[in-house]
Amino acid sequence: MNLRLENVHLGLEVTTAGGSVWRFFAKRDSAEMPIFREPQWGPERNALTSGCFPLVPFGNRIRGNRFPFEGKTYDLTPNMPWDRHYLHGDGWTGQWDVLRHRTDQLRLGFDHQDGATPYRYRAEETFALDGRTLTLTLSVTNEGPVPMPFGLGWHPYFPMSPRTTLKARMRSFWEEDEAWLPTVERPTGGDLDFATGAPLPRRWVNTQFEGWDRKASVTWPERDMTLHIDADPLFDRCLIFVSDPAFNPGYAYDFFCFEPMSHSIDDHNKPDGGGLQRLAPGEHLCGAVRFTLAENCDQ
Repeated sequence: MNLRLENVHLGLEVTTAGGSVWRFFAKRDSAEMPIFREPQWGPERNALTSGCFPLVPFGNRIRGNRFPFEGKTYDLTPNMPWDRHYLHGDGWTGQWDVLRHRTDQLRLGFDHQDGATPYRYRAEETFALDGRTLTLTLSVTNEGPVPMPFGLGWHPYFPMSPRTTLKARMRSFWEEDEAWLPTVERPTGGDLDFATGAPLPRRWVNTQFEGWDRKASVTWPERDMTLHIDADPLFDRCLIFVSDPAFNPGYAYDFFCFEPMSHSIDDHNKPDGGGLQRLAPGEHLCGAVRFTLAENCDQ
């Protein structure tokens, strides 16, 4: 099911398949200008073809599909045919229920009680338009019988051109191995330093960053448009993804991802749990990310 929100400045289409943003665009001179990438590869409703999807009850991968927690070891089953790991949690592959739908606000709910992960939880997400701002709020409640480590995130895709720039300040990043898992932490630098604004590299980037100050902006000079990103304190990490044609045939460096996250890749296997938060039965975790459109002339 597709649901639409809109106001004078912005339009949003959300699909209950994966609880995903199907389209997010600015209204300008009777035209619709994409802010998240336009749907890919046909009309099918699938999170991987969408503009943005939720990461719940955690994001990305866990080494070996296994993690220890409070005296017990948990195993996960891969959920994508092209990846050996269980990827991005359950919400993006599930069907969400409509809890409330108004012109400028939508709330969806998702229950996960069994499947490829040991998690049992209730997730909710709210999409709200207010002037030039879209606020995405995501929450999760542990409905299982024991405490578990939880994390949240968002996976937006942005249009990219040779002139597109990203501005974001991060302390460090992780190198990755052939399984796309972190190996060595390095200070941010080189073509991964976006502190003062820089173009996206035209090469494979699948990089987890630590110490994000929770503010970023994406600028499209050819469209005279900038999007400001502001996240709650929960989201103090981020991931940047730029694909390449060898991995994704047909990819033309026309989109990238900037993913606000509450935790890092494979935090499940860090001794201190990294950014994951222990939720006892009935406890919940919640955070919001705001995307605000600014015309370049009035930034």
